Amino acid sequence: IRGKTFLSDEVSQTLQQNKDAGVVLTRREKEVLGLIAEGLTNNEVAAKLFISPATVDTHRKNLLAKLDAKNTASLVKIAMQLQLI
Repeated sequence: IRGKTFLSDEVSQTLQQNKDAGVVLTRREKEVLGLIAEGLTNNEVAAKLFISPATVDTHRKNLLAKLDAKNTASLVKIAMQLQLI
């Protein structure tokens, strides 16, 4: 409408929450991150979310890249510092 951009409330909230951190996570990445922070393995996360372990591994790798973390421990630490979990 007249060249303006309109976003759903959910998208607007997600962008606002992550604006300061500069990190935008998908809903599924947030779910995976939360379960990783609880100490679940890839297989346990996969079973809980009804996805394959390979998909969990892909989400984990994407999270590591997005948060510039070197390993799972630093991933959780950074996510806590950014108040993503």
